[in-house]
Amino acid sequence: MVGSSLTDAEKSIANTRLKIGFVLLVAGSMALMSLYIDPTPLELAAAFGVGMIVGVVLLWFVLRNLEEFRETLR
Repeated sequence: MVGSSLTDAEKSIANTRLKIGFVLLVAGSMALMSLYIDPTPLELAAAFGVGMIVGVVLLWFVLRNLEEFRETLR
């Protein structure tokens, strides 16, 4: 059987980058959507900040459900 070519440290770094990328994707899309209403720079920053919070909550929700799904497969 062929194993993973990544070490545990590399897997950890890749997972962290994916999590950061997910949160930034949510925050960035929220900021881009706010451009539709022609915001001030402060409103744009606020939309990005709220998007970061929403992204972290979504990440927590997805990871929690993924862990429950993995437990049912065992």
